Amino acid sequence: MTATLIWILVALVAIGLYLSWTAGRLDRLHARIDATRAGLDAQLLRRASVAQELATSGVLDPAASIVLYEAAHAARQAEEEHREVAESELSHALRAVFAEAPQVEGVRQAPGGEEAARELTEAVRRVPMARRFHNDAVRAARALRRHRKVRWFRLAGHAPFPLAFEMDDEPPPALTDRAA
Repeated sequence: MTATLIWILVALVAIGLYLSWTAGRLDRLHARIDATRAGLDAQLLRRASVAQELATSGVLDPAASIVLYEAAHAARQAEEEHREVAESELSHALRAVFAEAPQVEGVRQAPGGEEAARELTEAVRRVPMARRFHNDAVRAARALRRHRKVRWFRLAGHAPFPLAFEMDDEPPPALTDRAA
C-alpha cells in the first residue's frame, strides 16, 4: 500500500514538473513574441520615418512626395487594428514611387540622396525579416497552445491568443536591385 502511494506521488510530481516546464516554455514564447513585436514595430516606424523624411526632402517630384508622405504619415498614425493595412499601403506607395531605377538614381544624385536611398533600402529590407521573426514566434506559441494539456490545464493563463502580423512587405525592386 505504501509503495503504491509513493509511486502515485512520484507520478504526480513528474506530471507537475512536466506541466510546469510546459508553462515556462509557453511563457518564454510569449516573451519572445513581445520582443519580436517590439522589433517589428521599431522597423516599421523606422521605414515610415525614413520614407516621410525622404518625401519632405525635396528630392522627389511633388506627386511622388505627396503619395509617399501621406502613406508614411498614415502608417505612423494608424491605430493597432488598422496598422497592417496602413503598412501595406506604405509598401504599395514605396513600390509606386520607386518602380523604376531612374527615380532611384535621381534620388541618389541629389545632395544627401545617396544617404537617404541607402537608409531607405536598409529599412525596407529589415521589415520583412522582422515580420518573419515575429510570425515564427507566433506560429510556435500557437502550436504549443493547441496541445490538449495546455488547454485542459489552462497553462496559457490569461495571455491573449497570439496573432500574426500580415502585411504586404515586398520591397521596391529598383531599391533592392542596386544594393544587392
